[in-house]
Amino acid sequence: ARYLHAMSKRVRGPFVAVNCAALPEHLLESELFGHEKGAFTGAIARKLGKFELATGGTLLLDEISEMDMALQAKLLRVLQEGEIDRVGGAETVRVDVRVLATTNRDLEDWVKQGKFRQDLYFRLNVIPLRLPSLRERGDDVLELARFFVDMYVREYNLPPVPLSEAAVVWLKQYEFPGNVRELQNLMERAVLLANGRPVEPCHFLLENDAWPLFEEDIPDAAGEDAAEPPAATASAAPGQMTPADAGAPEAVSDRLAGPVIPLHEMERIMIIKGLEATSGNRTQAAELLGISVRTLRNKLNEYRSMGHPVD
Repeated sequence: ARYLHAMSKRVRGPFVAVNCAALPEHLLESELFGHEKGAFTGAIARKLGKFELATGGTLLLDEISEMDMALQAKLLRVLQEGEIDRVGGAETVRVDVRVLATTNRDLEDWVKQGKFRQDLYFRLNVIPLRLPSLRERGDDVLELARFFVDMYVREYNLPPVPLSEAAVVWLKQYEFPGNVRELQNLMERAVLLANGRPVEPCHFLLENDAWPLFEEDIPDAAGEDAAEPPAATASAAPGQMTPADAGAPEAVSDRLAGPVIPLHEMERIMIIKGLEATSGNRTQAAELLGISVRTLRNKLNEYRSMGHPVD
């Protein structure tokens, strides 16, 4: 959407984006069309909506399939007439906006199910563009992987990290159900685990293969309630380690050859990123990290006592 705006004659105008899935109907209407002072409780001043703010430029309606049906009708009128009504307003306001809409759903099927207005679908579907999933884009995977590797090498101030031939094969074979977001997170993890060495498939530890990161969450092998280890399997998906591999001393020593990030430092990095991802919400961060709030609190107290900024 940003590329289309940048390459258009409206490039000198504003680019405004709205996530239609992030706001309930009454708030989304005010966000799109604006409101007058006193239109509802809390409306202490006039507010311009995104359509007015994007006049002369481009408005992106992200995840438009999540928009409520009643609001879809109002949006259709705006697209047809080129004018909006602010919430609580008595006059219409002319707007000149190019509208781009995105969705990860099949809108034709959404229309058949009665969840999206057919007339709005036809009004929006002037020039449809389909962005193929990552698994359909061949060597784009490698280009993006190298881009993310370079980005995180700079972010963490690490030496250049190449992709090994085995890692290239793994990336080409993996289907990436989470698309580019999954690839980005995967490459950040690989850069941290590789720590200046070439990225290998063993650095692409998937969630169900990850080793316990926090000592408090590792079951006591000597305890009565300790779970039995899973039976070894003869094969594994690309990039995944079988239990036999994980337990072989020579395999582990090969993976850990060269300098590595100490476990306690890896813990601190992941905790800080978890807190950043949840805007400091400890409960959500603990859930994201797969640990208890108590464990998170103890770790933060430990880092403070060591002089690390964690707030």
